[in-house]
Amino acid sequence: MNHGLSISASGALTALYRQDLLAGNLANLDTVGFKPDIAVTRQRDPVRVEDNLPAWPSNDLLERLGGGVQLSPNRVAFRQGVLRATGNPLDVAVEGDGFLAVRVAGTGTTDRVRLTRDGRLALDARGRLVTAAGGLPVLDTGNREIRLSDSGPVVIAPDGTVKQGDTVVAQLSLARVPDVRSLRKDGPGLFMQDATAAASRTRASGRIVQGFVEESSVDEIRVLMQIQDAAQAAQANIGLMTYHDRIMDQAINRLGRVA
Repeated sequence: MNHGLSISASGALTALYRQDLLAGNLANLDTVGFKPDIAVTRQRDPVRVEDNLPAWPSNDLLERLGGGVQLSPNRVAFRQGVLRATGNPLDVAVEGDGFLAVRVAGTGTTDRVRLTRDGRLALDARGRLVTAAGGLPVLDTGNREIRLSDSGPVVIAPDGTVKQGDTVVAQLSLARVPDVRSLRKDGPGLFMQDATAAASRTRASGRIVQGFVEESSVDEIRVLMQIQDAAQAAQANIGLMTYHDRIMDQAINRLGRVA
């Protein structure tokens, strides 16, 4: 195997993946509450180290070159998006720390609570407060569904207290996640955690802003520049692969020629 060709191929593949991921971020520029993905790469260890075979003989030069690069699990950038007024009294935006809690369909004992920053809300036919995008019930601080009547103005306070007229109906759950790296995307605008991480959730310090939604936190200028960088990296590595291919051709057809 040509070691240089393998290293260049790994660089090309990771650069192409970054380009696809960044294009996906750019496509969600207008998606409410969207948080962009970040592709993470790391240097790959030499085969002897990777396979935990310290006693095996190896080539010092090849070990210094390493094994190229490989992808690590994606991360998510949870920076705050701009708040935009909608004029809909059921819409809410989270300013600062925190996520709204919703419940997805499911059975059994599996945790069905998901977190979101998409605050476009509406009332369904049963009077439940649900997400406008997916019709998922929005939960209060006790993980219960919130029901409102179709008459009377709704007021949502910064602490999430929901009032209709003079009656306090519920308080929106605003969850704080101590380690956002434990969150995994699970559908449009939704995040999930495993049971252990979910147990560490507490009340967030952010505030609810009624009549607003949080826009996507994608920075289009930055993403366009990153797409260009990824394309250049892919092109450079593909060029090196072509160069290694030519060297192998010369080694076989010229240096290996019998005089």
